[in-house]
Amino acid sequence: MAEAADPPALAALRRRALGVLTELAPAALELGELFRAAGHELALVGGPVRDAFLGRVSADLDFATSATPDESERLLARWGDAHWDIGRAFGTIGAMRREGRGGAEVVVEVTTYRTDAYDPTSRKPEVVFGDSLEGDLSRRDFTVNAMAVRLPDLVFVDPFDGLADLAGRTLRTPVTARQSFDDDPLRMMRAARFAGQLGFAVDAEARAAIEEMHERIRIVSAERVRDELVKLLLAPAPRPGIRVLVETGLADHVLPELPALRLEIDEHHRHKDVYEHSLTVLDQAIALETGSDGPVPAPDLVLRLAALLHDIGKPATRRFEAGGGVSFHHHEVVGAKLAARRLKALRFDKDTVQAVSRLTELHLRFHGYGEGAWTDSAVRRYVTDAGPLLERLHRLTRSDCTTRNRRKAQRLSGAYDDLEARIAVLREQEELAAIRPDLDGQQIMAILGVSPGPLVGRAYKHLLEVRLDRGPLDEDAAREALLAWWADQPEADGTR
Repeated sequence: MAEAADPPALAALRRRALGVLTELAPAALELGELFRAAGHELALVGGPVRDAFLGRVSADLDFATSATPDESERLLARWGDAHWDIGRAFGTIGAMRREGRGGAEVVVEVTTYRTDAYDPTSRKPEVVFGDSLEGDLSRRDFTVNAMAVRLPDLVFVDPFDGLADLAGRTLRTPVTARQSFDDDPLRMMRAARFAGQLGFAVDAEARAAIEEMHERIRIVSAERVRDELVKLLLAPAPRPGIRVLVETGLADHVLPELPALRLEIDEHHRHKDVYEHSLTVLDQAIALETGSDGPVPAPDLVLRLAALLHDIGKPATRRFEAGGGVSFHHHEVVGAKLAARRLKALRFDKDTVQAVSRLTELHLRFHGYGEGAWTDSAVRRYVTDAGPLLERLHRLTRSDCTTRNRRKAQRLSGAYDDLEARIAVLREQEELAAIRPDLDGQQIMAILGVSPGPLVGRAYKHLLEVRLDRGPLDEDAAREALLAWWADQPEADGTR
């Protein structure tokens, strides 16, 4: 990696990369020697090279090779402690090797040089193996990912001037943007993802191509779109990437509820539109995530999805009131259903769908707290309804306060401080997270002299309501409450 007469920014990047690459695991350099001895080329490619110039070490290493998948597998079997077939049809074989006794694991993926292209009506790429590193790099999504380092000699290869784009923090395609996105429409999603992950700007040609071709994202499977969206949302600062999705038209197909928010002025006129408000809530929620030992370790996908989607019920519920006001009654309920529907369409797992939907439904629950004192019963219900989502709900609710009125913001923050303090006191007194009725099913059947059946469930539910309203009861008081309920049950319904 001899340093040329580069501008200072490029020279600094080269020095940084040299420091990272010369510290590559010896096992990776040995792999390069092994492939060369067998008559094959091997090069470190893509993200690990880009990250080296950014001063970051990648845990997993991606390589491109002239060897066929079968040849790669034979060599990796000799090199590694384990190897596996990641996707032979796509030319990719994986392997792992541990550096010495108790040392770090080196995980590699080796892919045969290839070119990918989509049939205009297909969701899956057609794979054709290539015969040169430069040809392989030409199929990469962006020039900053189209750099390579040949091993074992550490020769830098940059046929599309990706280093200059890296220095300029620009996302540009190696071939024409239209050809690149036509070959693989998912690259349009990657443009948004890297805008968030790296903080880079999408260059004018690429942006114009996305605006022209955004409908082509429809041929890509929901799972692949979801994976790119997740990577974007888990980025340190996803807001720029989300703007790319919305402003280019990609979000119209991927997350149409989001651009719809641009038309909805919120009822307090605190923001240009609810879309801007939602982006601010996302930023603030990210800032409230905790370290790995805290209750909401960063990055938290459920919290970030809920922050972004919490107001998507507003377009369907907007009403213009007399006097010029705007209302969005029950938008949290409508939004919860819309969020669940969209996340299911994107093939998110059931737990994520339910959690994001529930947080959306609950995000307004707190707002009555500052208007009047909540009873202990109301606090118990708040905690019980949130269940394991309580810590995320705390953060979502706090993030939803985006008013520029400092006095109002302080009042809301103080009210939520008070609510959290009351929750802490009640939790210590009553073990709120494990609230149960004061009598179990066996006791209910014994007291009422009934057999297992729906009646026991109804009685149990009633006692839970009593527990939430009145707090813990001793056995005699709970028995009295059960018998009072029983006396009110009509005999004609067949339950007595």
